[in-house]
Amino acid sequence: MHYWVQASAGDFSGSIPLPRSGHTAVGIGSSKVVFFGGFIDKKFLNDIFVLDIENNFWFQPECTGSGSDGQVGPSPRAFHVAVAIDCHMFIFGGRSGGKRLGDFWVLDTDIWQWSELTSFGDLPSARDFAAASAIGNQKIVMYGGWDGKKWLSDIYTLDTISLEWTELSAIGSLPPPRCGHTATMVEKRLLVYGGRGGGGPIMGDLWALKGLIEGENETPGWTQLKLPGQAPSPRCGHTVTSGGVYLLMFGGHGTGGWLSRYDIYYNDCVILDRVSAQWKRLSITNEPPPARAYHSMTCIGSRHLLFGGFDGKVTFGDLWWLVPEGDPIAKRPPSSPPRDSTTTALTENIEDSRREESAVSALQKKLNITVPLSSFGRHNLDESEDKELRDLALMFAGENVANDTKEAIAALRDHWKTVDPTAIRLKELGPLLRDYQRLITRQIDDAGPNPQSIETGLPNKEPSRYYHLRNATQMKMGDVSKLLAEYRQLLFTEKQKVEK
Repeated sequence: MHYWVQASAGDFSGSIPLPRSGHTAVGIGSSKVVFFGGFIDKKFLNDIFVLDIENNFWFQPECTGSGSDGQVGPSPRAFHVAVAIDCHMFIFGGRSGGKRLGDFWVLDTDIWQWSELTSFGDLPSARDFAAASAIGNQKIVMYGGWDGKKWLSDIYTLDTISLEWTELSAIGSLPPPRCGHTATMVEKRLLVYGGRGGGGPIMGDLWALKGLIEGENETPGWTQLKLPGQAPSPRCGHTVTSGGVYLLMFGGHGTGGWLSRYDIYYNDCVILDRVSAQWKRLSITNEPPPARAYHSMTCIGSRHLLFGGFDGKVTFGDLWWLVPEGDPIAKRPPSSPPRDSTTTALTENIEDSRREESAVSALQKKLNITVPLSSFGRHNLDESEDKELRDLALMFAGENVANDTKEAIAALRDHWKTVDPTAIRLKELGPLLRDYQRLITRQIDDAGPNPQSIETGLPNKEPSRYYHLRNATQMKMGDVSKLLAEYRQLLFTEKQKVEK
């Protein structure tokens, strides 16, 4: 029995990655998960985000290094391969714009240093949508992909010590060329599932490749596996992660209808049970995340962490835990939906509700707040209940205020009045955004049926543009200075109101 649990703000500190798809996430030992690159809004990324597993803390390391063109690390890209061996993350290929890439990089996560590697031997061609896996603690195997003109079915191994690539010739029936598939080492075999093949069909076949282990004296060869049970539907852009005695498949992209006329995105969990050698549906007791493909799924102990992806319309930035029964967060209730203050008011007093709705609608138009009426009221968390704000304030004020929370919060606000935007720390953004939203909500409440009283305190309608954000992860770095400017104007308005 497993449960899906959407990660909450209290699960982590620090700033999580921006929404994206086509990125990679690899586990480094048992201490961290490293996220790299991806794609959103026609923009390719090359940023690094790290989840410190032990401390539940997100951070962006300041990486050093130098490539052949003088850049610190790999150029922006998505749909590349990433494989972890010991403390190193190896990156190959991918796409940037319409260009397929064939460069090869390694990141040393002990010192956060990038190195562009000059390898030799049978060098693979540039490609995206390939799949790769580690062979033990020294080698990497890569299969397939798309080079911009044709689907590929070649097999390469890389010795990460000598940096020599070797192309393998396999015997037996060969899998059709493909891209967007998965490739996972299970003991001595590489298991390949699905992908998009030549001519465009999406496949649901499972293949095993032998002959990858030195000393076994096996000739590389493919075998198609046809396992019993509840097999997954054909798909590409899915993930497969190892969970001990089983492999877990989640999500992906398929097609359906007559002559495959429409797209399908999946959010099912299918396991390949290695003991019974059959497909099974994972028993899930609650609602799964929205369907998606080109996401990342990382195994962290008994948990799996889902991030990002794309469903044909939306690029996701949500984080979900898939946890077994008995996990401390397994039966945590889902986040409450936003309270519909208009509906509540209607049940209490229809006439008052109509006046309030009219006033707030007018206020929205004047302030350029483009959120539905039902969203008003969700920022009403009192500062005394905002644990992150209180903890930050007490830490910031130190021994000067002892345990006086109100004085500490006042000192924190004084800090935000004058601090340079570049000096704002990541852990300050969440409390700052919520305090900003509280100020707007308070002034909306005080305005009552006459929004003129609040509009006069908000020149140029500026202090409203971040009111609709659910959390600070939706902000961009360039937004910090604008948020601070609006926040200071709101504080000034609040002070004027008190003095009157």
